[in-house]
Amino acid sequence: MKRRVVILTEIIAPYRIPVFNALAARTEVDLHVIFLSETDPGLRKWQVYRDELQFSSQVLTSYRARLGRFSLLLTRGVVDALRAADPEIIVCGGYNYFAMWQAQRWARRRGIPFLLWSESNAVDERNNFRLVEAAKRRFIRACQGYVVPGESAAAYLKTFGLAADKIFLAPNAVDVARFVRGAEQARQDQGVRNRLGLPQRYLLYVGRFVRSKGVLDLLAAYATLPESTRREVGLVMAGDGEERDELVRRSRAIQPGTVLFPGFLQRDQLPAFYALSEALVLPTHSDPWGLVVNEALACGRPVIVTDVAGCVADLVQDGENGYVVPPGAPAKLAAAMMRMLSATELRVQMGDRSLQMSSQFTPEMWAHGVVRAVEGTLGENRG
Repeated sequence: MKRRVVILTEIIAPYRIPVFNALAARTEVDLHVIFLSETDPGLRKWQVYRDELQFSSQVLTSYRARLGRFSLLLTRGVVDALRAADPEIIVCGGYNYFAMWQAQRWARRRGIPFLLWSESNAVDERNNFRLVEAAKRRFIRACQGYVVPGESAAAYLKTFGLAADKIFLAPNAVDVARFVRGAEQARQDQGVRNRLGLPQRYLLYVGRFVRSKGVLDLLAAYATLPESTRREVGLVMAGDGEERDELVRRSRAIQPGTVLFPGFLQRDQLPAFYALSEALVLPTHSDPWGLVVNEALACGRPVIVTDVAGCVADLVQDGENGYVVPPGAPAKLAAAMMRMLSATELRVQMGDRSLQMSSQFTPEMWAHGVVRAVEGTLGENRG
C-alpha cells in the first residue's frame, strides 16, 4: 500500500531533485513536496530545474529578507497546502522557519506523524540564545521520528535524549551518475582545460565566500606553500559571497602563484572543475554536511576537509581518500595540501577510493532510508 508522504522543505535546490525523484519512484510512496519558496537568490545563484521534477509539488507564496547572518522567510498558505495534500506522514526539512512550526502544530492536532529531517550536528555554528535553544528542543522532542544524513547528525539528536530506534539514516546524496559521467567526459576532452582557463594543476574550492567557510584560511595556506609548488599548482576558488573582494585583493599579493575566481558554477559546470583538479579543499569552520564533498567523490577526487564538517565521519577516511584537518589552522591545512600534492601515486589511489565510496551515497540510498523511516514510524503509530 502506498503511503501518502508530504515533504516540507525550503527551496527547489538542484541537489535535492534527484533524491526526491528517487523517493517518488519507490512503489511504497505517494510523494508530494511543498516548497516554501522557489529559490534564495540572495544566498545562492542556483538555476531552478523545474523540468526535472518527477513528483507532485507546490511552491508557496513567500517573502524573504536577510538580516545579517539571519534569514527571514514568511510563507503564506502552508496549512491550506497541507490540508489539500492530505498526508499520512510529514517529513519536515528543519525547524528554522515559522511555516515549519505551523506544520508541526497542524500535524499534532490531527494526529499525523511528523518526522524531522535534520542535518544539524554538535559543532554547527549557532547563536546559543537560551530561548531559541529551548524552543528548538521542544520542537525536536515533539517529533515522532527523525531522518539524518550521517553519524554526526544522529549523535547530535541523541543529546536531546531521543531513542536510537526513532532515528533513521538516509545518507545525503547527489546525482552520482551525473557527476561520474560528467567527470569522465571532461577527462576525455583534450581541450576542456584550455576552454575553461584552468591551470595544468590546481587545488579546488567550491562554495560560498564567507568567513565561516574558512576561505581566508585556504588562501593563507596556499600563500605559505613553497614557491616552487605555487609555480606549478594553482588555486581555483569557485563561488561567490561577501568575502569575494577581500579574497581577490589578498590573492594579488601571492607571488608566485595562480589564484582563479571563475564565479558561481551551476550544476552541469561542476564535474569538469572537479575532474581536472588535484583535490577538493573544504576548510570550513562550520557546516552541517558539505555536499561538495559528495560531488568530489563522485568525480573520483581526493579531499581535504576540516573535522567540523558534518560529512567527515561518513565520507572522509583520513589517509585513505583524503585528509582531515582542524578548522582555523592554515599551517596544518598547508601541510595537508603539500602531502596531497607531493604523492602522485597515493593521490590517484585516494581518488579511486573516493569513487568507490560515492556508490554508497546515491539518491536511491537516500530514498531507501526515508522509506524505512516512514514505514517504521507509521507501523509503530498503528501498532
